[in-house]
Amino acid sequence: MPQSNGTPKPDALDAVDYDPIDHLNALFSHHSTLSAVPTVSTSLQRHQDALDRDLSSLLSIQTTTDTDSVGRIQDAKAELEALFAKIDGVRARALQTERTITDMTADIKRLDRTKRNLTLSMTALKRLQMLTTAYEQLRGFSQSRQYRHCAHLLLAVIQLMAHFKSYRSIDQIAALSKSVADVQRELLEQVCEDFEVAFAKGEVQQKRGMLAEACMVVDALGDHARARLVTWYCNTQLREYRQVFRGNDEAGSLDNISRRYSWFNRMLKTYDAEHAALFPPHWRVNEMLANAYCESTRDDYKGILQRSMRRADGQPPDVNLLLSCLQETLDFEHSLERRFAAGESRSSLDTVTSGEEKRHAFSQAISEAFEPYLSIWVESQDKQLSTLIPKYRQQPIRPPDEEFHHQLVITSSTELFHHYRVTLAQCAKLSTGSRLLELSKTFAKYLDAYAQQVLFHLLSDKTNGPSIEDAVIILNTADYCYTTTNQLEEKIKQRIDADLRDKVDMQSQADAFMGVASAAVRSLVHTTELDCAPAWREMRNVAWSKMDTVGDQSPYVSTLLQRIKDRSREILRCLHKQQYARAYCDNLVDSLTTTYLLTLAACKPISEPGAEQMLLDSYVLKKGLSQLPTLDAEPGTPLNQAFAKRVNQNTAAKLDPLLKTLQVRAAPAEGLVQAYLIHIRDRSEANFRKVLELKGITRKPDQHHLVELFNAHKGSSVNEGLLQASNPLIASLNLSNHPPLPAVTVTATGTGTGTGSLAALKESAAAAGSSTASLPTRFDPANFGAVLLSAARDAGDRFGSPAQHLIVGGGGSGAGTSAGSNAASRTTSPPPAGGVEGVNGDGQEKMPGASLNENLKNLGKFFRRDAGSFGGFGRREEVAGRGGG
Repeated sequence: MPQSNGTPKPDALDAVDYDPIDHLNALFSHHSTLSAVPTVSTSLQRHQDALDRDLSSLLSIQTTTDTDSVGRIQDAKAELEALFAKIDGVRARALQTERTITDMTADIKRLDRTKRNLTLSMTALKRLQMLTTAYEQLRGFSQSRQYRHCAHLLLAVIQLMAHFKSYRSIDQIAALSKSVADVQRELLEQVCEDFEVAFAKGEVQQKRGMLAEACMVVDALGDHARARLVTWYCNTQLREYRQVFRGNDEAGSLDNISRRYSWFNRMLKTYDAEHAALFPPHWRVNEMLANAYCESTRDDYKGILQRSMRRADGQPPDVNLLLSCLQETLDFEHSLERRFAAGESRSSLDTVTSGEEKRHAFSQAISEAFEPYLSIWVESQDKQLSTLIPKYRQQPIRPPDEEFHHQLVITSSTELFHHYRVTLAQCAKLSTGSRLLELSKTFAKYLDAYAQQVLFHLLSDKTNGPSIEDAVIILNTADYCYTTTNQLEEKIKQRIDADLRDKVDMQSQADAFMGVASAAVRSLVHTTELDCAPAWREMRNVAWSKMDTVGDQSPYVSTLLQRIKDRSREILRCLHKQQYARAYCDNLVDSLTTTYLLTLAACKPISEPGAEQMLLDSYVLKKGLSQLPTLDAEPGTPLNQAFAKRVNQNTAAKLDPLLKTLQVRAAPAEGLVQAYLIHIRDRSEANFRKVLELKGITRKPDQHHLVELFNAHKGSSVNEGLLQASNPLIASLNLSNHPPLPAVTVTATGTGTGTGSLAALKESAAAAGSSTASLPTRFDPANFGAVLLSAARDAGDRFGSPAQHLIVGGGGSGAGTSAGSNAASRTTSPPPAGGVEGVNGDGQEKMPGASLNENLKNLGKFFRRDAGSFGGFGRREEVAGRGGG
């Protein structure tokens, strides 16, 4: 029945999920519908009959279609068979046609083959006739020495003879080939004899035309004949030279080297005037003559130098004479280069016979003999440089008549590198091999000496350290030397042989200069530290144990910040590179934070309000220190946010944990213990007792109760895995003595910094919170120079390991110690000019000052890790916040 939209309603019998039971239940849902059973049955029967008719119709259609397809396939097969039969027929007819054509053209092919053979025979006979005629004429012209005709005929005979190589099995051809070879040998011998007679009798000019034509014959004979004649000529011309300069000791000595070159120059003039016209230009006889002369002279020099090294008195040859001879040799080689087209090359006599002419430059053709003995020259450079270092050491940092400017460097540094450039250019002309490598090692040796014995000596020479201007000049010089040393290394690598390039390494010397630069920055920091001493004394004079209220910032903070800003503004104005200005600021922040902690330990006991007041003061100090990079900037310049962040992290890591712990009252006891575990975060009972002593809890019963409670809480499951064994910051505090300010001491453990320590530079590059401090025992500014040198000399390998650093601890007997370790503290005086002498682990004698130099290199290597900024001082922060300073 149609639906409302016009589409027929789908038959229920066609449904996919059709169920006859459901259908019957739907039709006969009530007993009253049973009367319709016959009607439904009739309808179903009609539907079944309709389906049967449809199936029969479809089956009939499909059967008819299949029959047609089979018929078409059979027709296609029959057509293919007929096609194949036609193809076979065509193939058979083609073969028959081919046989017919072959039979028809067989006679033509035989005629073509006969014609070709006849042509070849006629050509061969013609060539044989020409060869025989040319051979006969060649013999006649050779006997009458008509070399011009001989040359042309010889070329023709050689070319014609090449056509009969495949016919040498024929006796007549073999005999003719032998005759041709004989006449070639006779011609060569005849030409050589004519040259020998002409040169022996002095008839070269009279027979110049004949000899020139004879060279045309030699050219036709080939490379082997040309090599023989040229070799004879060179030996003849050099015979007198070898007799005069090789057989006579006086004439052949190095003193008469100029006579050798003068003799050969005269020989070249004779060649140009008398002999050049004899030889074809493409033979380059004059170049081969020069090559033979160079080889002979080089062999002579090798023997002379070997004999001079084996002198009975054991003295080496005179260096000045050796260099003079070498310079004359280089000039002579250069003149040969210019004469023979410089960049072009020369032909060696032993390679003339090769099909492809090998070319060699005249550079080092003779001077190669001097190279094994250039070590004497290198030694002379070593001695010359050794005299410069003491002279540079005695020179003032700045001449009295020269005004200071922020880019000024010490004059001796530019003089030293100028001497290096001149020496390098000279050595590169002499040798680019092992001698240049030896010279580079000599350069490195005296770069180390300059860094240690000149720059570091000037930095630590004065009792209270150098002035600000002198320290800046030393810093500029170290930076200049660092840059120029890297450039020098690249220059040497460009000139030295490729196989030795990897052995040139001056990075340790560059690191030494970077170490001096870091020490100069630390010296500037020390100058500011001295100005802050009154403020620290004022801090210690405050009665922190009796303080019961917290007010505004303490008076000492204003004094401290004012002194820091005044001195820092003066120093930053002198620093022309931003990286060193940032290094100074970083070091100063580290030093002041450490000194604040040391002074705090000297102020014990500290009440809770006193600790709160100190924390307030540290926040004010932190805010003031954040302005350091912008002190010398234009008014209104925003803060360097990266530096401010570093100041916050540094002070927070060192001061806040201890001060926040000291703010907590001792009662209830659990509050103090929990505060310690939260802020200090370690399990060390010794450190906990130090905090109690700082708070003034010194009675044994009181301490015993708190320690028991501390031990109970630190072992609980809540704190498991969260506490370190010992907080190094607290472990480094020594509360046994209370000095005014810290002295410089080199200890074997810890990572702290303090007044006058080179390690302060290294500390400033460490992450915030990783630094520790040492408790002071005594401050003596008069010892700064000696202690600075001692720190660099004695720290040694400690800079190579992140776990071992140079420490500022207590001086004298009050050195700071960490739990479970012994801190060996020592202070030494500056070494003599020669440095520190001793024996290394291999039993070999050390270089003077080796420990100091190694320390400078390790320190400089640390600061060179981040290229582009001074040792990576806050480099990551500066990338984001450069605008502040």
